[in-house]
Amino acid sequence: MIVAVDDPDDPRLEPYRHVRDRDLVGHDGRFMAEGRVVLEKVARATPGMLESVLVAAHRLEGLSDLIAALPGEIPVYAAGQAAMDRVVGFPIHRGVLAVGRRPRRDAAALLAGLPPQALVVGLVGIANHDNMGGVFRNAAAFGADAVLLDDTCCDPLYRKAIRVSVGAALTTPFARIGSGEHLVAALSGAGFETVALSPAGAENLQDVRPAGRVAALFGAEGPGLPAAVLARARTVRIAMAGGFDSLNVATTSGIVLHTLTLR
Repeated sequence: MIVAVDDPDDPRLEPYRHVRDRDLVGHDGRFMAEGRVVLEKVARATPGMLESVLVAAHRLEGLSDLIAALPGEIPVYAAGQAAMDRVVGFPIHRGVLAVGRRPRRDAAALLAGLPPQALVVGLVGIANHDNMGGVFRNAAAFGADAVLLDDTCCDPLYRKAIRVSVGAALTTPFARIGSGEHLVAALSGAGFETVALSPAGAENLQDVRPAGRVAALFGAEGPGLPAAVLARARTVRIAMAGGFDSLNVATTSGIVLHTLTLR
């Protein structure tokens, strides 16, 4: 349902107002998605997740196929580029935004519903949205069934994290679960073998051959995973050239998930 909007002060556009500020304070249970590719992902995600779409009017023709595929009750607000820029608070070159409702998932129920050979990503202390988006992108690319986050992780549905993930944060199920120790305990209780990545890991990644359910745990660059988490998991390292022992966490997750899926 295309709705032409000429007035940037139109109250129907309130969820899109001052997007950067809203990113910092939240969206009252909503998230903001940006760009065509991400819109395609959210449109295919959980039914009922998408609330509305805002596009620059000159983008309508190029988006006609995607808009036609949206449920008829979803309003697509079309505004002139200048009006759209004024609403969101900066020049938005992609010309496509969407607002959706955040899914609410219970971590225990999510784990219980996974298949016998499930692959899960566990994240502890990931505070950088680029890294968060990169990990979700890798999780989707290598078929991870879910992502668990401790309470110190940043928001996977922050606008930038969604964009970096190329929409994977909207299609890969995730849940929060308290501390890192709670995360490991929940995985163990659900029958997962936990593989914790650390430069000081006891085993090389290429020697790991997990059977059944497996979870790969990643910590923040610098501090890494807490000692209490490492003590309860199988610690693994990626062999590197002499004198170097650190990789970006998103890069690490790609290497690890690719290796585990080959096994």
